[in-house]
Amino acid sequence: MSTLGDFFKGVAEETLKDLFNKTTRKVSRRKRRRTATTGTAATLRKIEKLLNPAKKQTSRKATVRTRAKVKRRAY
Repeated sequence: MSTLGDFFKGVAEETLKDLFNKTTRKVSRRKRRRTATTGTAATLRKIEKLLNPAKKQTSRKATVRTRAKVKRRAY
């Protein structure tokens, strides 16, 4: 019986050791794509931003209200 007990004790210890050991794994990070801050591409981008300004953000209440109007017109 002691051989069986020793066997199971060894198996249990090995599994616990495997569970508690941290797995060493190299975590790869994504490289950020850098854009040129100076140069023709950057200047062109700045000009495009000035020509096409960003749309103003509307509230959720306003968008829901307009959707309701459109739905009523459909009937």
